Amino acid sequence: MILIADGGSTKTTWCLVDADSSRSLFHTEGYNPEFIDTAGIIASLRQHLPTTLAPNAITEVYYYGASVVSPQQVATVADAMQAVFTQAHVFVGHDLLAAARALLGRQAGFAAILGTGTNSCVYDGEGIAHNVDSLGYFLGDEGSGAFIGKALLRDYLRGDMPADLKIAFQATYGLERDEILDRLYNQPFPNRFIASFAKFAYDHNEASYCQQLVAEAFDLFFRNIIKKYPDYQAHTFNCVGSVGYNFRDALTRAAAAHGMQVGKIIRSPIDDLVSYHLDEYKNA
Repeated sequence: MILIADGGSTKTTWCLVDADSSRSLFHTEGYNPEFIDTAGIIASLRQHLPTTLAPNAITEVYYYGASVVSPQQVATVADAMQAVFTQAHVFVGHDLLAAARALLGRQAGFAAILGTGTNSCVYDGEGIAHNVDSLGYFLGDEGSGAFIGKALLRDYLRGDMPADLKIAFQATYGLERDEILDRLYNQPFPNRFIASFAKFAYDHNEASYCQQLVAEAFDLFFRNIIKKYPDYQAHTFNCVGSVGYNFRDALTRAAAAHGMQVGKIIRSPIDDLVSYHLDEYKNA
């Protein structure tokens, strides 16, 4: 049996593929190695894996995750996977490679992620040929859930949010200034916390304030990241992630404003990623 995983910063979507190629989906927490160590991943997996799953029956694990870039980050995740799935061959790669394989298969092109964080690349059909660093939620991640959530929180705390939306925000979350700052600076996974507020912009997308905030986030995504790729307009814009999918109309307008046609926008890469790996077996 094979396990294929798309690991974001907030959650990981897993697909179990049986010998007859039947698929079963389940979810666990996200395992970004910038925020969790090997022991933490092992503990979470043992707690959240389905009770019907026999880890020793898994023969192969393909895990693609957020921030799995450096050899140390790869080792953090790979060691955890090997400790839980003791009989499996384990592959650990970057979630950007998963996005490219899901969006483009074996065709060269442009792929992006717009979820809790953001990332992008030119893909050569096998691997990532060119990547402009998004710099993470502290310095960049323009267009991401964290970027949108940060703007909402800043406007809420500074009193720059329209009065009716401020009332709705307070009613929805019930958070005071000190609670927000404590979650940001003293509690684990601040990126998840910030990104969770992007849903407010989606839930109130009819408000011009939210429309403008999202449009500005996507405009900065193209201005500060996408336009740094040579000949970026020669590619179609393909994207995976909840933020890109939920705000796909605004994203399409932003792409058009910067001279890119939109190709494929999907919420999750897991179905297409599983198909990619099953095709590998058929062609092997």
